[in-house]
Amino acid sequence: MSPLPSPPTPADAGALIEDLRARFPRVAVVHDWLTIPGGSEDVVIELLELFPHAELFTTVYDPRPWPAIITERPVHASFLNRIPGAVANYPKLLPLMNRAFESFDLSGFDLVLSSSHANAKNVHTPPGTLHVCYCHTPMRYAWEPEFLAGEEIGRATRLMLPPLLGHLRRKDLAGASRPDVFVANSAYVAARIRRFYGREAHVVHAPVDVDHYLQIERHPPAPDDDGFYLVFGRVVPYKRVDLAIAGAGLAGRTVQVAGGGRALEAVRAQAGPNAELLGRVSDDERDALMAGARALLFPGEEDFGIVPVEAQAAGLPVIAYGVGGARETVLDGVTGVLFDTQTPEALAAAIARFESLALDPAAPRENARGFGRTRFRAEMAAVIAQAAELPAR
Repeated sequence: MSPLPSPPTPADAGALIEDLRARFPRVAVVHDWLTIPGGSEDVVIELLELFPHAELFTTVYDPRPWPAIITERPVHASFLNRIPGAVANYPKLLPLMNRAFESFDLSGFDLVLSSSHANAKNVHTPPGTLHVCYCHTPMRYAWEPEFLAGEEIGRATRLMLPPLLGHLRRKDLAGASRPDVFVANSAYVAARIRRFYGREAHVVHAPVDVDHYLQIERHPPAPDDDGFYLVFGRVVPYKRVDLAIAGAGLAGRTVQVAGGGRALEAVRAQAGPNAELLGRVSDDERDALMAGARALLFPGEEDFGIVPVEAQAAGLPVIAYGVGGARETVLDGVTGVLFDTQTPEALAAAIARFESLALDPAAPRENARGFGRTRFRAEMAAVIAQAAELPAR
């Protein structure tokens, strides 16, 4: 795969995007499902900003939580959307999703952009139609069954997992041959694409709304005040909120956990007196927590990880498990601290190291500026232009 040119300047990017919109009058954006807003859906929104005339294709669609940029355009949901309870129980439909994507008729489209962490890349495109896949990750549960550790799965379901996961891997690998170009959200994911699919991928880091967080005014604890550490995001097993609480407790520090999720009650039952579980918080409450926390604790393994970038944009240092996307977004000893093993002892040592450093308070914000939305559109435009053999201006 030939390397990408340097990211275009804002003026050049604008001209390039206009060229692409003229070259591709009919664009399809394909996404796994549209039910709950998250980081992968932010990518969908940015692709729609790039191509405002695009139509959307997905397996299951709930229009209620989405902004007008999604709802005020054609959204083609698959036959799975007609199943009663599909919106609430879409994960159970995963074995049928490959068939759903293969059922879409994309004839007449000039460009297909798939946003895929499961089956969206598996759509069939007609000859001559360019297909660029933005891959958030190869299907984690299929290729890395340990990803399911900590999930509440019944005995009967666990007995069925090996043949089911084998089936998913075969379908996933077959679908990986269909995009013309892969784009990964991190070098970490690009390596996984190479390992599991045998394909090379460009790296375009995910878009983050850094402009909002840059406006947050920090008021960290005074030097003689231990203050509190923050955990923010969904409380699900792989995020390792339990580890954040245990590590902070071992270090004698207080942690506040903002976020809800299926593991919240299990974490609450195990939490010690050093932890306060706030549940879901409003945007204003989130911003206030980021303004006043000592640092963000991020002990899970993420393919990219948007929250550490948001925190740094708010001027909040990050203490993160140094595997996956965090290694690409957190500068060890500059914007925070990375630790190498997922144990309370390692996290407690990272907290102690962080407290011994005199970090430049401006460094996190400066680092986060490189992950904004405008940068994402410019780099994606460069990938698409190169794939289409359009000259970059």
